[in-house]
Amino acid sequence: MKKRKFTFVQFSILFAILLTAGSWFFIIGIEKASITELFSQNNLEYAGKFFKGLFGVGEKDPAFLQKDSWEHAAKLTAETLQMSIMAIGFATMTMFLTVIPAARNVAEGSLTLSKKWYRWISFGVVRVSYIFSRAIPELVWAMIIIFIFKPGILPGAVALALHNFGILGKLCAEVIEDLDSRPIRNLAASGAGRAQILLYGVLPAVLPQFLSYILYRWEVIMRTTIVVGFVGAGGLGHQFKLSMSFFHHTEISLILICYLILVTIADYVSEKSRRFVK
Repeated sequence: MKKRKFTFVQFSILFAILLTAGSWFFIIGIEKASITELFSQNNLEYAGKFFKGLFGVGEKDPAFLQKDSWEHAAKLTAETLQMSIMAIGFATMTMFLTVIPAARNVAEGSLTLSKKWYRWISFGVVRVSYIFSRAIPELVWAMIIIFIFKPGILPGAVALALHNFGILGKLCAEVIEDLDSRPIRNLAASGAGRAQILLYGVLPAVLPQFLSYILYRWEVIMRTTIVVGFVGAGGLGHQFKLSMSFFHHTEISLILICYLILVTIADYVSEKSRRFVK
């Protein structure tokens, strides 16, 4: 009788169950947290007041019914869109300049059939920069940059680009590492130079996946602008902070509507771009 193997899927399920049980034990048994306190009478009353405020209940002139508020929100929406495009543009350009040396199969020479000792140095430097870039959250980058420069959408875009550069670089470097090396080796064996291998072998194979990652990170950046706006980076995020501070609930609703429109536009553009590439 054959002994049943303990598969990776079974291990993953068991580990997830143990992790969930351990988490709840820590919350309830050690921290003595009470789930019922979340649904106390006071919390329910505060939540009711907040959501009524969002819908403009009891307010004479809700912001989402005023023309001036929509015009101001449209201007801030345009700034937010501009910030997100600048951020993904900066991150993408920097990623393209560094992604080839960051691929392990390029560093070891298995992709290009050319081994150079200094490629491991560039591989290490670029990979460490990726780790450093994505290890620091966007909000921290924004606080540092705005502390040095004046508040505005440009510092916000730079902060978002710095964080997403490391994420894009790692993802796209892994795409190159997963490439089928046989066509590229054939090019190298035929006498193609590094530029020709890059243009005719690597880029055509990786660009569709690169585009998917870039568009996905653009959607994430667009939502994250609300975070960097809290430290003065401009756009809808900064207005959201002000509206929260002064308890202007209908202005919050208007800002959320604008974010919904932005994310819908980004999703539409992403879908059309992916279909065009395919």
